[in-house]
Amino acid sequence: MEDNSLKNQDVSLLDILDAVLDKGVVLRGDLTVTVADVDLVYLDLKVLISSVSKLQESAAMGDETEKEGQKNGGKE
Repeated sequence: MEDNSLKNQDVSLLDILDAVLDKGVVLRGDLTVTVADVDLVYLDLKVLISSVSKLQESAAMGDETEKEGQKNGGKE
């Protein structure tokens, strides 16, 4: 049985960046700046990281799915 873990493999930053841009990643988080138990700033952070070509492919696939749904009278 082949062990696919990354324990014994060297992974470069370029490999990680390539995988992230190929598949895409969504990061979400909340940040609150508080002084003396008073919330001063609240940030709701949402970040999408992907390559432009992957986003265009996803948009094209979504358009095709929507057109198929319209052809079928909205029934899937």
